[in-house]
Amino acid sequence: MAFWSSTSVFTSKVPRKILFMFTLSLSVTYLFYSLMSCYNSLQFPLQENYVFQGRLVTEETTFVTLREKLYSASPGFTEFTEAERTTAVSSVKDHAEAEQRTVEWIRTQASPTKSAAAFHTSALEREHQEFSTTDSELRVNCTSDYGEKKLPQAIIIGVKKGGTRALLEALRVHPDVRAVGNEPHFFDRNYEKGLDWYRDLMPSTLEGQITMEKTPSYFVTNHAPKRIHSMARDIKLIIVVRNPVTRAISDYTQTLSKKPEIPTFEVLAFKNRTLGLIDASWSALRIGIYALHLESWMQYFPLSQMHFVSGERLIVDPAGEMAKVQDFLGLKRIVTDKHFYFNKTKGFPCLKKPEDSSTPRCLGKSKGRTHPKIDPDVIRRLHKFYKPFNMMFYQMTGQNFEWELEEDGETRGSQD
Repeated sequence: MAFWSSTSVFTSKVPRKILFMFTLSLSVTYLFYSLMSCYNSLQFPLQENYVFQGRLVTEETTFVTLREKLYSASPGFTEFTEAERTTAVSSVKDHAEAEQRTVEWIRTQASPTKSAAAFHTSALEREHQEFSTTDSELRVNCTSDYGEKKLPQAIIIGVKKGGTRALLEALRVHPDVRAVGNEPHFFDRNYEKGLDWYRDLMPSTLEGQITMEKTPSYFVTNHAPKRIHSMARDIKLIIVVRNPVTRAISDYTQTLSKKPEIPTFEVLAFKNRTLGLIDASWSALRIGIYALHLESWMQYFPLSQMHFVSGERLIVDPAGEMAKVQDFLGLKRIVTDKHFYFNKTKGFPCLKKPEDSSTPRCLGKSKGRTHPKIDPDVIRRLHKFYKPFNMMFYQMTGQNFEWELEEDGETRGSQD
């Protein structure tokens, strides 16, 4: 009897305590997982917003920093390597895969209400889509130096041996100008390669910067005006002109340095020197008939989109000419007389930074060649030949370049 009494006590009291503890444990566990589920559902979107906002702030800060570097023209600024670009892309992919796993995990969890879980899942998917779209745009449109390649908004179209290289190098000092160094020759030699090829040649620019290039042969290429107009009707065109006689001699000097066996300037300039017949088909002379070439450009562009730079004044007063060019391009007058130093040996200005006390940076050895001695009678005849074309050019542009003042004796300047 005592045995059954003790058994009754054991079966009635001990199981109740165990059952109570088990039930309490289940309740606490359920409450804990419920709270964790709600916390995770709310936390992931907030983390995404935080990451997205932080990315925007970081990119904005980076653009400001890079712009300052471009303004200072620091030579130490380099592009990212291919390995760094690969790492960056891989990081974005890993981040996207992690987000996808998070979305799948939320879908499989038991939540208090199905509607709440669906809401958080859809919200996270929308944010993931926005994040991926932004990164995709950055990878497509931006280059490794955090800029965007654009078609030129301004082109130096001429003329050969007029001073185009000197002008371009002076413009590249300006922090809001980005120009390709080599001559692309797109509109005269490489047009069949397409605008995408042409755009890819351009340097990357930030907002507010101008993309430029220079190819002097465009000015004398018949189909160049139409092709450039079809690309951009509002483009700005810069033409550096120089006394056509001096320009022709400079052109010949350049050719002579490459081909010493060519005939003399006097022989090439005339069809018949005795009769005084000028050979206008010779490219060195034909380029200097500026009015003839300008007529083709005026069929597509108004004069308001053209700016004519005096090659002579660019030598004697580079800061003055640069002020006009900067005004034409809508730029602040940052390039001033502090950037120039006249080199007596070469016979033209050299560039330097105002704060730089080192040796000035001059154009290469191909610039500043000494012109060969030309018969003064030939120079006089060439001035007479060009005079009516010059008068027409003055009338078309509304500017007097005063080349007729150089008719007596040799042309101003005896260097290339």
